[in-house]
Amino acid sequence: MEFTYGIDDRPGPASLLIFGLQWLAVSVPAILIIGKVVAGLYGGSAIPYLQKLFLLTALVLLVQLYLGHKLPLVIGPATVLLIGVLASLDAGFGAINASLLVGGLLLAGTAAAGLFEYLKRLFTPRVITVVLMLIAFTLAPVILNLITDGGGTVPATHTFLFALAFALILFIANGFLKGIWKSTLALWAIILGTLAYVVLFGAVPLPPEGTALLAFPGDLLAPLAIPDIGVLAAFLICFLALAINDLGSIQSVGGLLAADKMGERVNRGVTVTGLGNALAGLTGVIGPVNFSLSPGVIAATGCASRFALVPAGVALALMAASPLAIGYLGSIPGPVIGVVLAYVMAAQIAAGLMLGQESSAVRTFDEGLIIGVPLLLGTVVAFLPAAVAAGFPATLRPLIANGFVVGIVAVLVLEHLVYRRRSENSG
Repeated sequence: MEFTYGIDDRPGPASLLIFGLQWLAVSVPAILIIGKVVAGLYGGSAIPYLQKLFLLTALVLLVQLYLGHKLPLVIGPATVLLIGVLASLDAGFGAINASLLVGGLLLAGTAAAGLFEYLKRLFTPRVITVVLMLIAFTLAPVILNLITDGGGTVPATHTFLFALAFALILFIANGFLKGIWKSTLALWAIILGTLAYVVLFGAVPLPPEGTALLAFPGDLLAPLAIPDIGVLAAFLICFLALAINDLGSIQSVGGLLAADKMGERVNRGVTVTGLGNALAGLTGVIGPVNFSLSPGVIAATGCASRFALVPAGVALALMAASPLAIGYLGSIPGPVIGVVLAYVMAAQIAAGLMLGQESSAVRTFDEGLIIGVPLLLGTVVAFLPAAVAAGFPATLRPLIANGFVVGIVAVLVLEHLVYRRRSENSG
């Protein structure tokens, strides 16, 4: 796969701004989706919580680009940690914050010691192909919830039909547009989609009057409390899942771009992720993780430069300083966000298929099963009803009820245990 800009290439100022806006358009929805859910658990206004989350995300992103993995990887709140938070609400937010701090430090120490280098060999082309595609399939429930979210005033049937028509127009535009217009299609989709939604269904909720233009949240440091063994154990399992996610994301982008020194990139990248989660515990927000959706953006834009994410990181930091801007961003309709995510996920599936074809990952029926079974299993788990997920023990729920983790474990077992000898013989 060829790209206009390589990992360490520096696009010109105009191109840098354009690609930065594209990455920003992908980053903001991910932060808003999970951030608003967690902020709702705290009660009160969501704006101060989202400010801290935007600031943390910007800081970790910039550190990753210059000191961490140095790959074009977008980051955002870790969904698997949301499961840990929900399972530990009875212990209080002080214990939750302390668990994030401890888990982040342990993750950073493990990576800094170089232990993740031994896991690199697990990520064969078939495993990377599954990682690329699995995130798209396991995000399907989130996308479905978004495109049927009418904010309590618009029927779900209407928002679904709007999303269906909007998605069709978006993919048709992707087929016809060229150059700069195609590169910024996701951004224009958010702007024009929001305007269309307002015209069809009326105004969306805006920030309350008197919301400040510039102001930082009052309490940057959060309370800490000694967690009990059960809560800490639950979060350590969450961090195991987060480590698999983070490692898979770094390896998938590195494999797609044929990046050099991947062992060093993995160690530095996961170390920064761990330190970012420790900082999240200190500030009282959900911790970050590298997202596997990045290959979809790279494939859609043709730009693999890590420096294209720098404007996005700076913009996230500036947004964090403006409660008014955060309030307006929170007003983007759910169906619009859902359709744009679906567009990016479709591009990511295409990138996974291209990588599988280029690496000859599927040559036999058994090799097809190595990819197909984890995708199906991860998708089924992603759609598990909440009542079923709640029936699992709290300490196992972050693994068993997480479609991404289940799919990754399944592909590793199939690739390296069940079909290992047959795959080697066919190679």
